[in-house]
Order: sequence, then structure tokens, then C-alpha cells
Amino acid sequence: MQMNDSQRIPASKDTVWAALNDPEILRRCIPGCQSLEMASPTEMTATVVLKVGPVKATFSGKVTLTDIDAPNGYRIVGEGAGGVAGFAKGGAKVRLEEEAPGVTILHYEADAQIGGKLAQLGSRLIDSTSRKLAASFFENLVGVVAPSS
Repeated sequence: MQMNDSQRIPASKDTVWAALNDPEILRRCIPGCQSLEMASPTEMTATVVLKVGPVKATFSGKVTLTDIDAPNGYRIVGEGAGGVAGFAKGGAKVRLEEEAPGVTILHYEADAQIGGKLAQLGSRLIDSTSRKLAASFFENLVGVVAPSS
């Protein structure tokens, strides 16, 4: 599955960059995230509870940041195991662009692979759930970095 999109965020590029590198902010923004901790400056461990159709699972995994070009972007790669529900792994290239002072465009190109029970649910359900999760993440991020907007 692949998703490419851009989001307009009413905050400076530096503010958005800082938020994308703050585990507490990310924990608050990622739907279903129970914990997110820095293991090193470029690695985080996470626990996320997700419901996709009839399947609800707790995923434990690792996230790694690579190709870091502060404050312009990075590549984020992750993988998680959800027990009998299956696994998910993927990554995203994130690029920040200053549209105007105090306005940032976040571009992303994401790809993901799933296996186990989740893979049996069908691509339509997986795609729609993924898009809803992405929309929720960005809505939460805007609420954190630009609460008055």
C-alpha cells in the first residue's frame, strides 16, 4: 500500500520539525499510541492499539529515523508485531516546505506492508483505515503545534 499527500500546517517549519522529533508530541498525535520512547537519538520504541475492521490488536515495534536533514525532513522506517493479528512494516519520506512565515507544507510519501489476519481483511478496508489514521494524526498535530487555528 502506498500513500502520498501534503498537509498545510499553520505553524513555522522549525515548530513542525521540533514536533516531529518530540516523542511526547508524537505519542499524543498518533492514533492509538499507548507509549513512545526514545531508545537513541534516531530510534524509538512504540506500543499502539489499532482496530481495523473486526480485528483489534496491540502492536509493539520500533521506529528508526534516517536521512535526517534538519529542519527539512527525514525518512522514518518502522515495523511492529501484533501477535495473531499479524505484522505491519513500512516507512515514509517526510519533507517540510515553508509556504509563508508561520505556514508549513508537510509532504509525505509512505509505503506499508501487512501480514497475518490484517492482510486478509482486504485492501479497501486497509487503505481506508490507513487514510483515516493519517488524517487523524495530522489533525492532532495541527492541534498541538497551532492550537489557536
